[in-house]
Amino acid sequence: MQIPNLIGSFFTKGHERTIRAKKNILASFFIKGANIAVGLALVPITIDYLNPTKYGIWITLSSIIGWFGFFDIGLGHGLRNRFAEALAIGNHELARVYVSTTYAILSLIISGVLLLFFVVNPFLNWNRILNADQDVVLQKELSVLALTIFTFFCLRFVFKLITTILTADQRPAKASFFDLLGKIIALILIYVLTKTTEGSLLYLGIVLSSTPVLVLLFSSIWFYIGKYRPYRPSFKLIDFSKARDLVNLGLKFFLIQIAAVLLYQTNNIIITQLFGPEQVTPYNVSYKYFMVLMMGFSIIITPFWSAFTEAWVKKEMDWIRNIMQKLLTFWLILFLCGIIMLICSKWVYVIWVGEKISISFTMSALVGAWVLINAWNGIFAQFLNGVGKIKIQMYLGFSIAVFNIPLAILLGKKLGIEGVLLANLIVLSISVWIYPMQYYKIINNKAIGIWNI
Repeated sequence: MQIPNLIGSFFTKGHERTIRAKKNILASFFIKGANIAVGLALVPITIDYLNPTKYGIWITLSSIIGWFGFFDIGLGHGLRNRFAEALAIGNHELARVYVSTTYAILSLIISGVLLLFFVVNPFLNWNRILNADQDVVLQKELSVLALTIFTFFCLRFVFKLITTILTADQRPAKASFFDLLGKIIALILIYVLTKTTEGSLLYLGIVLSSTPVLVLLFSSIWFYIGKYRPYRPSFKLIDFSKARDLVNLGLKFFLIQIAAVLLYQTNNIIITQLFGPEQVTPYNVSYKYFMVLMMGFSIIITPFWSAFTEAWVKKEMDWIRNIMQKLLTFWLILFLCGIIMLICSKWVYVIWVGEKISISFTMSALVGAWVLINAWNGIFAQFLNGVGKIKIQMYLGFSIAVFNIPLAILLGKKLGIEGVLLANLIVLSISVWIYPMQYYKIINNKAIGIWNI
């Protein structure tokens, strides 16, 4: 059989859900491949525009603002499951009610949070929070920068719901295209900044925080007057009686999100406080390098959250088992790629960011291992999230995140930055076997008690 025929057969044979996932995976590889390339290009051009110290301040401030990512109390994830379930049973009116209600609740929450930040921000000493030079001009710049980033961050919350709907409809490739478009525009604008201005954190913040919001705004308008017109939000269809259903599920995701923020966003803060903001830069460069693995793997697993929801509602367990086996095989390939990336890391860093950023082999190994463990957990999390059995994730994730902070500080003081990263691996090792165990119990109908909620 000729290669074109083999390729055509691959994308036309199999379960309809599987074919849809294959097409999205292929499209996502091109989109996210370009996304990764643009993201990697942003790092050196941003460092050159600022300097390693200011870049470290920017990364740390972005991480702190990212902490507020849990203020949607998990409504986005709750909508994703409920919308997918409504589509699975063919109830399009119910799907639109969930969309309308989620927009209403989230808009109210975000408005309150944004108002509170406007009141509190003038009293925050961002120089001290970021361990930056105690300069009055810099303090004013950081205060305005924080307000700007947070405002656009809140707007992004609401407008990003269009990507939730696309993903719930098993079209994650379209959703990921928005991120790519935003980064391309940001890259162009930052290049313009390098030619017209001198390293300004404020200008950089405005560009990087506003472009995603504008892209999502225009994308929402495009889809709601087009293909997703049947699901566009309507004031008439807001039903706060559905809020309890969304919030009950969303609250569990909300607590998982808090745990994720504590676990994944505290490294920059701890490193800044222990070693200074300039030391965030080598860690962040290594992190971005190995996150290429996770971003590539996420292309494969992302379509299956909502696909698992649909299969679970329709009780198609054999399809779920088959897909999980294939995902585990892909993880083994990812593991081998991680080893190769680690071996080549020294030379890649020099080509990518030059010799002015020094990154140890140990740091690279620890970051690489952390990414691979998260990819492993991600396989089982996709299934558990899709079927809504997330209480163990909630309890375990929160416990791990809280325990990680004092352990990271303790090991950081004793071993340096590598100690902070070692703490991450120690706490994550607990989840490596618990999530697979829950999956096998559920899929074999042996889950009872907390294993089944």
